[in-house]
Parts: sequence; C-alpha cells; structure tokens
Amino acid sequence: MIYKPKKIDYKNYSSKINNPKAFYGLEKKVEFCSICTISNQRPVSELEFKHNVKTKKKTVKFEKNICSACRVIKEKKKIDWSLRKKELQDLCDKYRSKNGQPDCIVPGSGGKDSFYASYMLKYEFGMNPITVTWAPHIYTSWGWKNFQSWIHSGFDNYLFTPNGRTHRLLTRLAVDKILHPFQPFIMGQNLFPIRLAARNFNIKLVFYGDTNAEFGNPDNFNNSKKPLKYYTKKNMNNVFIAGTRYEELIKKFKISRQDLESYLPLSEKEFVKNKIQVHYLGYYLPWHPQKCFYFAVEKGNFEPSPERNVGTYSKYSSIDDKMDDFHFYTTFIKFGIGRATHDSAQEIRNGEIDREEGVSLIKKYDGEYPSRFSKEVFDYLTIDKKNFGSISKEFEKPIFDKNYFDKLVDSFRSPHLWVFSNGKWRLRKKISNIK
Repeated sequence: MIYKPKKIDYKNYSSKINNPKAFYGLEKKVEFCSICTISNQRPVSELEFKHNVKTKKKTVKFEKNICSACRVIKEKKKIDWSLRKKELQDLCDKYRSKNGQPDCIVPGSGGKDSFYASYMLKYEFGMNPITVTWAPHIYTSWGWKNFQSWIHSGFDNYLFTPNGRTHRLLTRLAVDKILHPFQPFIMGQNLFPIRLAARNFNIKLVFYGDTNAEFGNPDNFNNSKKPLKYYTKKNMNNVFIAGTRYEELIKKFKISRQDLESYLPLSEKEFVKNKIQVHYLGYYLPWHPQKCFYFAVEKGNFEPSPERNVGTYSKYSSIDDKMDDFHFYTTFIKFGIGRATHDSAQEIRNGEIDREEGVSLIKKYDGEYPSRFSKEVFDYLTIDKKNFGSISKEFEKPIFDKNYFDKLVDSFRSPHLWVFSNGKWRLRKKISNIK
C-alpha cells in the first residue's frame, strides 16, 4: 500500500534546533560556491536503477569554497580544441558508414543541445546519425513544434513513446516514494538509446552532449567516454525503477516484464559483446549551452518558450515537457536548489551573467510553485479505478490533487534545510542572505 504522507512533527523544523537532521545523506553544513550560485547540496548524477528512498546522495564537491563544476570550466580554458576536434574526426572516420546507413545515435528531444550535436555530426563531420527520442510525459505545444523543426531540418528520428499506462504508474510511484517525477523518464532517456543501439540497429557509436563533469559530477573531464556504470549492470539483481524493486513492480503492481524492458540497463556482458562506445560530444567540441541555442535558432528554426519557465528566468532550456516545472520544484524542496539556481550557476560559469545578477534572479524566482500545468499533471498522476482497475487500491489516495501534493512535498523537506514558522516554510540558509 502506498500510504498518504504522515503528519509532520514541526518541532523538527524549529529555528531553535542546534543540530537539525539532514535527509538523503546530504552535507549538514550548507556551503555556496564563491564563483557560481550552486551549493554543496546539489546531488551528482545517480545510477538511477539503484535509486530508492534509502539512497544516500553523493553531492558536488567543494575545495576552497569553489565547486567542482567551476573547477572544470577553468580546466576547459586550457584545452587545445583543435587537437580534440582531430580526435573526433579520427573517431568518425573509423565508424562512418560507406553506404549511407546510420552509423551513430544521437539521443535527444530536439532541444538546443541535441540539435547542435546531430547537426555537427551530420554536416561538419559527415556522419549519418539517427536521432532517438524518448517521449516527454506531456508535450508542451512549443516542445512539439521544436521537435518537428528538428526532424524537418534534415534528420531521421526514432520516437519512442513508452506504454502510457505503465509510464503514468511509474511516475506516480516515483513521486510518492522518492519525490522524483522525472526519474522513470530519465531512466528511459538514458538507457533506451543504448539498448536500441545494441539490440535493434547494430550501431556501435552513441553521442550525448555536454559532459556530466561540467555539472559537478566526479567523472573524468578528460575522458570522452560516458562511464560504463551509468547504463550497464553486471547482474540484474536489486534493480529499482521509480524507487521500487523490479520484482515488486511485476508482482504487486502487475506491470509486465515487457513493459519494463525499456527502462532497464544493459548487462555489462551484452554491452561489451556488442562493442558499443558512448561518447560525450562536449569532450571534443567546446560546449556552450547559449551558443547551442543561437545555433539551433539559426540552423533549425528552434523557438524558445513564449513565456519564462516556472521557477526561473530562462526560456530556452528543458521546455518540451509539462512535467519539467514539477521536477525543478521538487529539487528545490529536497535540496534547496531550484531552477533559477541551476540556470544561473551554469550561465555564470559560461560568462553570460555575473554572480550578483545570479543571486538576484534566485531571490526573485527560485522555488516558484508550479501551477501553470498543475491540472494536467495532477490528472496524469491520478491512479483511478477506470484506467488502472484494482491497482488503484494499492494507493491510499489514488486521486492526486494539490492538497495531496503539498502534504507529500512537505514530508520530503529536510530539517537541516527548512524552517517552519508562523505557518510558512523558509530555507534556513539562502545565498541572498550571505554577504
């Protein structure tokens, strides 16, 4: 049974507590980068198929008040990009098909980054990419339009839409169990293209965009390959999807193995056997998100959102899914890091804005409530009897509404980050309060 959130003991969130508890294994002492706006509460990329409510988060590392992402940006300035470009040319020469058949896969949604990656590979390096898209939960109209523009600018595309009933159920479980509405989507987005390369297309080369190291991950920035651990597993024991054991999803929630297949990592043995290589294009080319945006506008008729994204000031990144607003709101709740923090930290590192402006934007937008698509999202997360039959009985509150969401959200607030006072929540430590 998926129970309703338990009643909160507000004493744990008093401003007078000297040593409040930290959830998720987060650092108890909140620290902000002296260059960008990110804090040491930002989790690094997880092995999502191991993620459950007991997972202890690994976070961005700080040295002398500087985050690992900012240190990577500093290292980028020392790179001889002409040599890196030559490495890419040699790699493409090795794998380029001689008969025009697809020779590499570019996963993406048709946003600025996937457009730039696919365009460069096809028109600058003579490759024959097939683009692969894991469909959003609920397309925005502008996201769908940009997706179509991407295809019609000269690319073959394989659009995979997972079983809608299964994906809704998994997303609801991910929200209830780990407050992570994007987790099943992330698993499909990251793992499905690799499975497709190995099992359907017999393609050996897969390209993602910018490296995880640029966001603070401990990955080696000077290695072009995405670490094997992110998309393979030595054995399939203890696999989790939506914070739920694989076997429990089958036995308790009646999801077939076939419908779960697309969310699973490859076995390490199968991956090695098929000789697949997964590379970051951002290792070879000087990746710059805003330049990717201007490039996609010029070459592919990419259009930004007609309105700023909820919780931030930007209009051109992560705009294709109506679930995006909820994803970034939940990161604000769990880690004290909202979408304006994510956006400003990246733009400060890339020289678009200065830190003072970033702090001001965070103060204005971070943590904004995701109300604009809430009705559609709440309907999507409702596990009603009509559509789900007896499975709806596994939820104490199958109907998902604002009242339920707000109570659920509050149950995931870590006491070391949050204070409850005079009927309102506030962060214990804000970057805007630091002199």
